Amino acid sequence: MKAPRIDRPAASIAYLPSATLADADDTTLVRGLLDGDPRATREAWRRFGPMVRRILLRTLGPESELEDLSQEVFITFFDRVRTLRDPRTLTAFIMSITAFKIRHHLRWRWLRRWLVLPGQVEKLDLRTFQPNAEAREALNRFFRILDKVNATDRTAFTLRFVEEMELREVATAMEMSLATTKRRLARTWKRLAVLVRTDPSLGELLPMFENGIEGEA
Repeated sequence: MKAPRIDRPAASIAYLPSATLADADDTTLVRGLLDGDPRATREAWRRFGPMVRRILLRTLGPESELEDLSQEVFITFFDRVRTLRDPRTLTAFIMSITAFKIRHHLRWRWLRRWLVLPGQVEKLDLRTFQPNAEAREALNRFFRILDKVNATDRTAFTLRFVEEMELREVATAMEMSLATTKRRLARTWKRLAVLVRTDPSLGELLPMFENGIEGEA
């Protein structure tokens, strides 16, 4: 008599041999995320977390919601990673999610200002961001100038001139054509240049931006 066959359930997760994925390329990391490997989740936070927080900080300024926004970026990233067609574009993929979250938050922050009660003026707390009081005040004034720019242009401007990303990288992150990116950056720069020139303490910022609009094809 034949012994009954025991069907073994197929393993749903194929773990990779190394203890961590610190040396894994983006394709391997994406495969780990799709397979549900917890090491891939930890590595994604380690690899991209500093970049996301830096972009948020430099675009929005220091505010108490940065950590929450960073978590929102990764929640969306983990939820949408299955839609990524080319794992080699992983960095651009998470940057585009970050840019989307920034635009959404800036629009919400603008709306909140219209709903704020009398006496409840929103003010950035920069005391832990820049130890020099004079530089801190200049930074505060510059963020106020940035508040005059719409969410999309402000995000693109920060990625190009503060993060020093190449134009093609900015276009990819913003999901715009290269020509549109150049046009919007040039328009934003002209507007900000006029505003910055009216503030003597910010005039030294002008040379930082002049070579970044038509720099690459």
